[in-house]
Amino acid sequence: MGERKVLNKYIPPDFDPSKLPRVQKPKNDQIKVRMMLPMSIRCKTCGNYIYKGTKFNSRKENVMGETYLGIQIFRFYFKCTTCSSEITMKTDPQNSDYVVESGATRNFEPWREDDDLVETKKRKREAEEMGDAMKGLENKALDSKREMEIDAGLSEMKSMKSRREGVSFDAMLGALKSREEEKKKLEEEEDEALIKSIFCKPKNEDCVKKIHEDDVKWQHVSLTKKEKENPGGKGVPGDANKFVFKSSTVGSRISVVKKPACDHSNSKK
Repeated sequence: MGERKVLNKYIPPDFDPSKLPRVQKPKNDQIKVRMMLPMSIRCKTCGNYIYKGTKFNSRKENVMGETYLGIQIFRFYFKCTTCSSEITMKTDPQNSDYVVESGATRNFEPWREDDDLVETKKRKREAEEMGDAMKGLENKALDSKREMEIDAGLSEMKSMKSRREGVSFDAMLGALKSREEEKKKLEEEEDEALIKSIFCKPKNEDCVKKIHEDDVKWQHVSLTKKEKENPGGKGVPGDANKFVFKSSTVGSRISVVKKPACDHSNSKK
């Protein structure tokens, strides 16, 4: 620690700084620097992807004969992390960026394309306005119109937000519930209308109505001797029972022939 102090260093009385030899360094002398990769690249030799922010040791030098508005341009030499092949890049002060010169390719960055598109549009507009004053007035009118539309949209959003602030959570749930009930009611009405259209005939004909089980009544009618011997000639056994179907809703009478249950006691005998 003590040898870092200036007071502890001995300077002889006959010391003359002008007699010291001056070392002349070359203008393109390379300096070792530690830096981070400013963009993601891909090595041309091995195809390895080196991502933005990767730390590495590099050699920096001045690019001879290249400046931008008096700003010196620098070149950096570094090696691939996988195959150790040399990659070079240099600064681009015009676009505040870096340019890969050799050894690798820069990966596609969509935001750079958008920025370049905006910049080209801006330059084209400036070039048009430089030679035509009317074009400049038209562009200003369009800009003012666009700003007015944006202000109108913002004011509408603010008013909508202020209206929604007064709505409570319970009121919103109630409105949604009532809307769902109305929707269900409409669906039921549509279903009923569809059923009526299917089961109802035109005005000149009668309508077919549904018959509920509660409205149906069965009455037993005993068969005559002739009906037992030859019940309609339909192959129905002579000991069949005849029933009459009555409906209170329709008011019609329908004859139905039904087989009686088997008598197991007689069969066992």
